[in-house]
Amino acid sequence: MPPKFGTSGLRGLVDELTPDCVAAYVQAFLTSCPTGAGLCIGHDLRPSSPAIAAVVAAVARDRGSRVFDCGAVPTPALALRAQTRACAAVMVTGSHIPADRNGLKFYTPAGEITDAEQAAILSALAPAAAPAPSAPAEGDGSCAQDYLDRYARAFGPQALSGLRIGIHEHSTVARDLMAQAVRALGGQALPFDRSDTFVALDTEALAPELRHRLAAEVRAQGLNAILSADGDADRPLVVDDRGRVVPGDILGPLSARYLGAEILCTPVTSNSAVDAMGFTRVRRTAIGSPKVIEAMVAEGAGRRAVAGYEANGGFLLGFDAKGPAGPLPALMTRDSMLPALVPLVAAAERGITLSDFVDTVPPRFTAADRLTEFPPARARALIARLLEEPAALQLMLDGLGAEVARDLTDGLRLTLAGGDVVHLRPSGNAPELRCYGESALPERAAALVAGMLARVEHFRE
Repeated sequence: MPPKFGTSGLRGLVDELTPDCVAAYVQAFLTSCPTGAGLCIGHDLRPSSPAIAAVVAAVARDRGSRVFDCGAVPTPALALRAQTRACAAVMVTGSHIPADRNGLKFYTPAGEITDAEQAAILSALAPAAAPAPSAPAEGDGSCAQDYLDRYARAFGPQALSGLRIGIHEHSTVARDLMAQAVRALGGQALPFDRSDTFVALDTEALAPELRHRLAAEVRAQGLNAILSADGDADRPLVVDDRGRVVPGDILGPLSARYLGAEILCTPVTSNSAVDAMGFTRVRRTAIGSPKVIEAMVAEGAGRRAVAGYEANGGFLLGFDAKGPAGPLPALMTRDSMLPALVPLVAAAERGITLSDFVDTVPPRFTAADRLTEFPPARARALIARLLEEPAALQLMLDGLGAEVARDLTDGLRLTLAGGDVVHLRPSGNAPELRCYGESALPERAAALVAGMLARVEHFRE
């Protein structure tokens, strides 16, 4: 997979993310985007990440930037630190993709780079030679602690009192912080499954065996919930007291409602149950946090109670909210800690279980999966064929339902007779074809996805 620059920054095979390649993109970023008072650098726990971070630091120092080394921290923690310091930031991470791949996420002092800034970086991209390793950057050991304090101040030391919370550690960079956050809010943290090798955990496409493993852990330890996240911790994984994985597009509106958001911005793939939850407006976007942020800004983020979230669970807070114990300032980047903690805090305040709190959402269920090694060009060609050939589309939907409406905001989203939804789209950051299903029953949503992907395999042959 040649290095690709898109909605999640730069992604590519580790072997192809050479020092010169990394230097070229970092140099283009520093040349074309505002960087403020310097550059904060963080990384995930992949074996390749520290060396890539060292190249980023050397390039920035070579260009005269002040560089702050935040170490192994969650992406939202790094974004918060950059916001506090009025600096730019580069996070070395491949997020949820396998360890043989990695990448860079770029932030200006204002937050995640926009589509316009992505274009500016590509325009400024030119061959570059990585400079020789430089002196160590300034250490910033308080980055993770400040991120933790954000939630401790907002929710208080008794918010999770009496709750037993499992922490599925694997190799998420937030594994220690999640346990610390639970303890800071008065809960008992019970870590398990720590891994010394990198685990590619995609919160939108969990393997069935992992779902069963987590449900069994809930039962075996009598847990009130399990918390986890993907590799760089901008996407949460939450399992309730019944052993059910709570989808990210349920965590999002529950968190937004508790915090007093009035307007929500979310991709077209997100669960439509949000439309019946009492928000002033729900604005749908194409996939990708830059699209969500663009919509949030258009809706008055910073002046109005606007929030955003994605189906993967990443939550963006576009206004200064208030927790039960203190302020919770805006942070317009995908965060896993907030949507993991808020539903637990809200349920505890009501004196009910997390599962009962989740069940206050109108019953609408989603499922998602993907086909790997499915290049975006092939996925786009498939969607074009389905749009151009009614017989092909009819074959694809055979046995699933008749089309009654379509949405081309991002890929092909079809509403079927009876209200079911199926959605195909090329991944924006990996050679994958994503499939989403939505229905009134969870089993039906999963069957829709499985059926669509089986039919896609027929077309791929």
